Amino acid sequence: MTDPRAVLRVLDELVWAMRREGVAIAPSQAIDAVRAVAAVGLERPAQVREALAAVLVARAGDRDAFDAAFDRFFAPDEAARRARTLWERLAERGFDGGELASLRAALDELSPGPDDPSAALGALLGAGADLDRALAMAGVARRLDAHSGPQIGFVAHRVLSRVGSGGARRALASLRRRLVETLGARGAALADALAQELERAEGDVRAWVRETQRRRALEHERLRAERRLATTPFSALSDAEIEEVRRAVRRFAERLRAGARVRRRRRSQGGRIDPHRTIRRALRTAGVPLDPARKRTRRDRPRLVLLCDVSESVRAAACFLLELTYAVQELFERARSFVFVSELAEATELFAREPVRAAIARAWGGELVGTGDNSNYGRVLRAFEARHGRELDGRTTLVVLGDGRTNYHDAGADVLDRLRARCRAIVWLCPEPRGQWAQGDSAMPLYASKCTSVHEVSCAADLERAARAVVSRRWRATGPGQSASVGG
Repeated sequence: MTDPRAVLRVLDELVWAMRREGVAIAPSQAIDAVRAVAAVGLERPAQVREALAAVLVARAGDRDAFDAAFDRFFAPDEAARRARTLWERLAERGFDGGELASLRAALDELSPGPDDPSAALGALLGAGADLDRALAMAGVARRLDAHSGPQIGFVAHRVLSRVGSGGARRALASLRRRLVETLGARGAALADALAQELERAEGDVRAWVRETQRRRALEHERLRAERRLATTPFSALSDAEIEEVRRAVRRFAERLRAGARVRRRRRSQGGRIDPHRTIRRALRTAGVPLDPARKRTRRDRPRLVLLCDVSESVRAAACFLLELTYAVQELFERARSFVFVSELAEATELFAREPVRAAIARAWGGELVGTGDNSNYGRVLRAFEARHGRELDGRTTLVVLGDGRTNYHDAGADVLDRLRARCRAIVWLCPEPRGQWAQGDSAMPLYASKCTSVHEVSCAADLERAARAVVSRRWRATGPGQSASVGG
């Protein structure tokens, strides 16, 4: 049968190890961790990990730090080292029970209070949770960053100073005198052993500082690469980078869904307090507002209609937009997709039947519309109005992705006026830089004046900003003939 006290000690050490790595864990969460492990048992390690993550990880960004700290804590070498206490390690060196009892007595005499240097000595010698606690309380993990490498020796010295290394060495010198007075030569040998333990603990702190700085540097490089990738034009992405952007789009879609779920849960729990109704209710209780009234807000999910130009010039942007649209479909009451070049075809059923990437590949292959033709926006807009214009209503957001290059055909801008009068908003996403919108056969300045909002989406960061605007419906409404709000 597992000893509950041993389990409690291990969990305490694990919590402090995670705090040392910068994971914020409140005392209430530590108590919940004990309850969670008691509920799932110790037989299945994967369930133990997930149960602890459920109660200890309060922020999504801390999950990676949690997993890394968990793996390091239970790594075979680290687990074996933590399993042996200072007293067990000294016993392995050949010191008997009487000598260790003298050491305990000397430590007790040396420790009048928690602020005494001997407290730091105990933390460093004990290692394990004591050392983790000292490092966590010093807040060192938050001060180390990716740029600390050239000064790592100085940083390690400051860390040791914060955890009381200097005071610990002074306390050890005083302890040595007491041990020599009590045990003679064996006392000196015991003090030497403690000095070696202290040096090992200081070495562990230096190694932890180096490892923490290394991880910070790797994380900094990863974030810098992500930022570079997010701002790289779609047309300049390599095959490997395209796959990485796809993963980033899926992560962004998951954040959008999570945010929507939180907002729905908050609305179900009650909205903001309605002061007028609260005061009226308080008249029944002598003016004391015992029963607050809340505003009930009803947020209708918008309908989304997507028109995607799939000609060669905008294909990459259309690919990512279609993936994003189908990843966040639960945010809309209904999402319908159309693809076009010179002809228009609905892709909703195709995407419903097949995974989005397979469906996109089939659309690119010319199964729905001929992809070898030149774009004809006027013909497409008039075909869309004739077939589906009456289906638009005040809850519909029409999103058009295209570069607005008409190949000198009719632009069909008058169609946008009529569509804008029927739907909630028209949002145009243009993959071309704004400086090229008025050049050659581009009709973007004309289209922009007809839309509610226009966004340049030449890279993943632009697409994310535009998607947030569509989902949250943050735009400045305009009527026909007025200037649209333009996003960067």
